[in-house]
Amino acid sequence: MYLSASLTRWSVTFVAVAMSVFHLYVAFFGPPDAYVMRGLHVAFALVLSFLVLPGLKGTADRPSLFDIALLVAAAACALYPMANLNYIVNRMYYVDDPVLLDYIFGIGLIALIMEATRRATGWALPITAACFLLYGLTIGNQSFGIMLDQLYLTTEGIFGIPLYVSATYVMLFILFGSFVERSGAGQLFMDFALALAGHTSGGPAKVAVITSSLFGTVSGSAVANVMTTGTFTIPLMKRTGYRPAFSGAVEAVASTGGQLMPPIMGAAAFVMAEFLGTSYLAVAAFAIMPAVLYYVAVFAAVHFEAKRVGLVGLPKPDLPRLGQVLRERGHLFLPLFIIVGVLLAGYSAAFAALCGIGSVIPTTWLRASTRKTFTPMVVVDALEAGARNTLVVALACACAGIVIGTITLTGLGLDFTGVVLALSQNSLILALVLTMVAGIILGMGLPTTPAYIVQVALLVPALVKLGVQVEAAHLFVLYFAVLSAITPPVAMAVYAANGISRAGLVESSWAAVKLGLTGYIIPFMFVFGPSLLLIGDLDRIMLTIVTSTIGVICLAGGLHRYFFFGTARWWESLMLISAAFVLIKPGLTTDLIGAGLVGLTIASQILLRPSEPEPVPAQKRGDAS
Repeated sequence: MYLSASLTRWSVTFVAVAMSVFHLYVAFFGPPDAYVMRGLHVAFALVLSFLVLPGLKGTADRPSLFDIALLVAAAACALYPMANLNYIVNRMYYVDDPVLLDYIFGIGLIALIMEATRRATGWALPITAACFLLYGLTIGNQSFGIMLDQLYLTTEGIFGIPLYVSATYVMLFILFGSFVERSGAGQLFMDFALALAGHTSGGPAKVAVITSSLFGTVSGSAVANVMTTGTFTIPLMKRTGYRPAFSGAVEAVASTGGQLMPPIMGAAAFVMAEFLGTSYLAVAAFAIMPAVLYYVAVFAAVHFEAKRVGLVGLPKPDLPRLGQVLRERGHLFLPLFIIVGVLLAGYSAAFAALCGIGSVIPTTWLRASTRKTFTPMVVVDALEAGARNTLVVALACACAGIVIGTITLTGLGLDFTGVVLALSQNSLILALVLTMVAGIILGMGLPTTPAYIVQVALLVPALVKLGVQVEAAHLFVLYFAVLSAITPPVAMAVYAANGISRAGLVESSWAAVKLGLTGYIIPFMFVFGPSLLLIGDLDRIMLTIVTSTIGVICLAGGLHRYFFFGTARWWESLMLISAAFVLIKPGLTTDLIGAGLVGLTIASQILLRPSEPEPVPAQKRGDAS
């Protein structure tokens, strides 16, 4: 038996809106006790997940009575610590044995979190959590009571830092993104990008890069970014001559970078701030230059590819004018500026998100063209969408808490550090490569946030022990957790883009790796040169930024066989790629070698330019890349 579709719809709306309103209330009036805040957060997420995520195929809009029983049990298990707060707070964990009800509700919550996470993200994360549980009970030599104590009756497991971050920061920023989307900012981002770059060579691809970077600041999800902006940019790229595989790859790579681009990065950035014991603004400052380099490289790659195959831009008369776009919709940028301003003023990320949400609706009143955007039903829709979009993060954080709790209790993190150090034989380069491979493999099966959390527990200590600056170590593992979205064989952002481009998966995946290759190099750059994270003396920071920018542009030119003065011959491509890799390592000698290689490439292009035939426009040839 199933609930009726209408009753389900009303139930989902009620629960989702209640969840959003609760978090807005807490952000305004201050958080309650940890068990109350986190317990209600995971209870809302579990109830909503069993309502909207089907246990069986074909029942998405009609949960069964079994689903209803699961959501009631989930709510009871999540709220049990809150209802027995005095008992939980006053007992001595690891000393007082759990009582029967602790076992019943604790085991129930662990099982229900794993089932809800399976429905939301697939089998990978629940299986990972189950493996860690099994490790703790067997090899880790922990009793079942101690394991339950750690995971359920303390704030070191399910109710730990990941869930705290999801409940206090992530939910609010996702709500902010939901309101911004409904304000019409998506159209603003698109028109702004078209006005800036639509008329240039390969304009539609550059529009995809600009739009996705802007939308990524409020989305934080590569797949959501692809599905939002890609529905417009991918067909536009195909119409102007790009191959379907390249079109999808551009959108996938550009969308993936949104999780790395301040001011609003993905959920993992807020978790990073907690692990580092610093403000979110500091994390954004560390991340800004690597993210800019990522997008500079992608922008350069699509420019060089367009020039190489002779793609032209869109006709200027058909494009929006920048001045008109800013006059009519430019005010919709204000909520983003408000968030940055509040963060710079020294307030918390949660308060900044609250200010951003509160500014969205008044901002739309500033122009007649957007004044009637928000009706009461649109507000309800935004509140509901914000809660729905939080489900994956909240459930992933709760499930990751099981993993982290087990690692902390058993000391597995220290053991793993020893393994990494032994395998790498105390070689930093080898340790970084091992960490990169592990990060990509973990990211292929897990959402970015739990993939990052697991790596922090298992891999970051080894990097720090080898001398890597702690901020660089955290950002290093985050990058590869994010880049797994475009790395074969499991490249979720590419899958999403292929649904629009209709290209071959293998061709699109490798095109994405080629476009995003600089993203795989940048983490090594800031490990060996922390000044790229804006750490250190100003002169060193400026020099690192300049040389790194030249390096990523050279890499894009070498990979796409085009530089500023024409198509690159094989030896010119080789010199450009060599210059890029030399510039990775900071230092006067390597910088001079890199500059010399770039100079030789430019000289070769200028001297041999007359013999280079002009490229035939791809629209005429019919085989654009």
